[in-house]
Amino acid sequence: MTEPYAGPGAPAPVCPRHPDRISYVRCQRCGNPTCPECQRAAAVGVQCVSCVAQSAREHPTTKTVLGARTGDRGGRPIVTLILIAACVGIWLLEQASRSDEIFYRFALSPAIGEEEPWRFVTSAFLHGPPMHILFNMFALWMLGSYLEPLLGKVRFLILYLVSAIGGGVAYILLNPVTATGGVVGASGAVFGLFGALIVLNRALGRSTQGIMLNLAINAALPLLYPNIAWQAHVGGFLTGLLLAFVFARGRRNAAVAYGGAAAVTGAIVAAGVARYLTG
Repeated sequence: MTEPYAGPGAPAPVCPRHPDRISYVRCQRCGNPTCPECQRAAAVGVQCVSCVAQSAREHPTTKTVLGARTGDRGGRPIVTLILIAACVGIWLLEQASRSDEIFYRFALSPAIGEEEPWRFVTSAFLHGPPMHILFNMFALWMLGSYLEPLLGKVRFLILYLVSAIGGGVAYILLNPVTATGGVVGASGAVFGLFGALIVLNRALGRSTQGIMLNLAINAALPLLYPNIAWQAHVGGFLTGLLLAFVFARGRRNAAVAYGGAAAVTGAIVAAGVARYLTG
């Protein structure tokens, strides 16, 4: 609100936090004059920083049983949408390109993974035929729309990316390190989401029957399409199981959740390094 005219001779209102600053704008909550530095936007008008801090103490942020802020549950799965947009956008670039340069520069193959380890992540954003990206993006949307609000944006992103890395490491563990064939796709990360969903639903006492059916259908795809890297599916799935177990145990302790996730990631990286060292 603005300061009403108090008549001639009335002292100019000053900000309590900065007495040397005249302010004709008042806090909507306490009514004190508030200088521009102390003003914070509110639903209507402004509030002073003191009232904002007091409101935060009176209404602390609440979280779901798995650590996500309750405000995340009602919103859109932003991280999921960004991941889908990135995969689709890169796939369109692949289709527009007149060569396979994007594939050769960012796909993962055991022979080059040691020298260019970023491919364990970038390969998860590349896809082949239209059905390949269609299946993966549909599964990512279905799983992400459920898991992201449950876990929160940060933990969900960790789950997705580390599962992708876990799928890539499993691929090199189960293939000769000299193999040059490239592997692409978000399947490892998606199977990590499947694994996490099973663990988290069990931790919450929810049914996993429908999940098992979807998982069985996706697991059978390598039988219909022999070129699918089933090793990445297995690695991503196991990684998702481990991360979900860690997140479930650390539902009330962020240090346990993130520390456990770091340990799982470290173990996966160590397995990949050991594979290259031993040949």
